[in-house]
Amino acid sequence: MRGFILALCAVTATAGCVVKKDPPIADDVLAKSIYRHDGPPALTLYTMVNNSNGSGAHSSLMINGSQRVIFDPAGSFRKHGIVARNDVVYNVTPQLQDVYARFHARKTFHVVVQRMEVSPETAEKALQLAMSYGEVPDAMCSQSTSTILSQLPELNIKPTYYPNNLSEQFSQVPTVSTQQLYEYDDEDRFKAFETYDPERVKQQNNS
Repeated sequence: MRGFILALCAVTATAGCVVKKDPPIADDVLAKSIYRHDGPPALTLYTMVNNSNGSGAHSSLMINGSQRVIFDPAGSFRKHGIVARNDVVYNVTPQLQDVYARFHARKTFHVVVQRMEVSPETAEKALQLAMSYGEVPDAMCSQSTSTILSQLPELNIKPTYYPNNLSEQFSQVPTVSTQQLYEYDDEDRFKAFETYDPERVKQQNNS
């Protein structure tokens, strides 16, 4: 098993599952970082796929419940201005959601975006499971995401280590819609952060 995990680390390190620790976030900052989206309760599964060989590289889950967050296990979507605790990204506004997807889509990877509406109870359960899961070790992104999904009553998901397998399972739900995001900009995904200025976004929202 150790060899298997090390192999997964080698495959996924360049795509999204990397070793990192979220910096400490004060409770008052977290309380101010709640974004409530006016859309219906929903789950959105992101799968990052290698353009060269089709292998899955990263899994994450956006949850629209009493607040909208992204469970980004072992993810690298972190910078000043983005509030994250225990692999949960908070304050997922439309602007941040867009930057998140474009952060992962580039010359070498595309993003499969699968969305389904769920009951308020299911969305809230997913939210609580994500917030209580804790920080995820690298190379365990799909395993942790599928573990959360496997506990939801409206789905029939089995835990898996493989992003593509999780995506395939998720696609079997009749109400799931699927889109694919391709971009061919710089391979350095961190340049996507240049389009996200939290202060500028705040000023636009207040104008």
